[in-house]
Amino acid sequence: MNNFTKLGFIMATVGAAVGLGNIWKFPYMVAEQGGGAFVLIYLFTIVFVGISVLIAEMLIGYLGRGDVGQSFEVLATKNKYLWGKSVFMAFTGLFILTFYSVVIGWIVRYIFLSFGSLPVGIENSKELFESFLSSDFIPQISFHTLAFIVVAFIVIKGIKSGIEKANYFLMPVLMLIIFGLFVYSISLDSFSTSLSFIFNPDFSKLNSDVMLSAVGHAFFTISLGMGTILTYSASLPKKTNIVKASFWVAFFDTAVALFAGVMIYAFLFSYTSEANSGPGLVFISLPVVFESFGVLGNFLSLIFFVGLFFAGISSAVSLLEPVVMYLIRVLKTSRAKAVIYSGLFFYIVGILVIFSSIDSTKEYLTWGDKNLFDWIDHITYLLLPLGGIIMSLFVGFVLPRELLINTMKNQMNKVVFNVWIFNLRFIIPIALIWMILDKVFS
Repeated sequence: MNNFTKLGFIMATVGAAVGLGNIWKFPYMVAEQGGGAFVLIYLFTIVFVGISVLIAEMLIGYLGRGDVGQSFEVLATKNKYLWGKSVFMAFTGLFILTFYSVVIGWIVRYIFLSFGSLPVGIENSKELFESFLSSDFIPQISFHTLAFIVVAFIVIKGIKSGIEKANYFLMPVLMLIIFGLFVYSISLDSFSTSLSFIFNPDFSKLNSDVMLSAVGHAFFTISLGMGTILTYSASLPKKTNIVKASFWVAFFDTAVALFAGVMIYAFLFSYTSEANSGPGLVFISLPVVFESFGVLGNFLSLIFFVGLFFAGISSAVSLLEPVVMYLIRVLKTSRAKAVIYSGLFFYIVGILVIFSSIDSTKEYLTWGDKNLFDWIDHITYLLLPLGGIIMSLFVGFVLPRELLINTMKNQMNKVVFNVWIFNLRFIIPIALIWMILDKVFS
């Protein structure tokens, strides 16, 4: 296994964390889930749950030096076979990729749209987007195919030549784009309104659904519970400071989400006083806002969607890698074949996801009140916290305390270490189990 450099690991892990969840999903979830109330729970989760689990997941990969299932089996002192079943986390990432690649395809479409006439008015933009989703399956499949090819190519190249090298380019450019757009948004009169919307919580809107959504989204954006961080950490150089690396990843991930949220709503509130919600937020509302800026709007639209594309590709690569590493070991196959096997799965299911929104076929891919896209999204928001519970219990109760102390003694003082272990053993599992059960049985 080729190892990351320390900087390469940070770049790749930040690339895994900073993705569509931060720029596409976070803003519309803020609107759907009560604005600042959702943000407050999200930030609370990052600080008191996310970082603890992030350190635990990094530690398992760092010590186990294998794929998801292998690392658990190597480190478990008993019940190795049972702990090896934690490999389901790797397939959670592949599951997410089935709709993630489709959304990347939407982004490609809007990159091309930025070179021409942007939609005028919300109704026109909404009709354009909904028509694309409900009838234009050939362009959707074409853009989905492009996303598949790019992701597969990077992963086939491997950790050093593919993932690390790609993120050396993708991450700095993405950060520059987001920061540049944020700086521009400060000049808008609506900037203060956006800040108020994001950071002033309405506690009357807090309920179990909002809390689970915020926790699930925190796991989604930091890439917890899907085996990505664990898999990358298996390639960490020796004597890496895991705690410091975890804080950097959490910091950049959270900063991008907040910068993107404030920036997007500053643009939105400059055009309308309403916080339009839904998955189409950046595809319906923002193009109309950009159009109102004239020629400058086309440039801003192009820069925004290119940045969104980079964010999507960097995360998509990280969603595929854990399964690829697992298949290489279990099937004793080459990296290229493992990428093709797993890639074809998310590519084919992704096509079904596309058809779940097409008018003539959606009835066959809809169950209850959700189509295939929505069901995959819903199920993954339950699986990610489940992965967090497993990793918390494994580090808290299964890993020998002496091993933990020896590994972390130069990274945490005794008080912080004891709080961290107590958090992993009791606070995090109980809180996450309660929230999952409440969501399932409510």
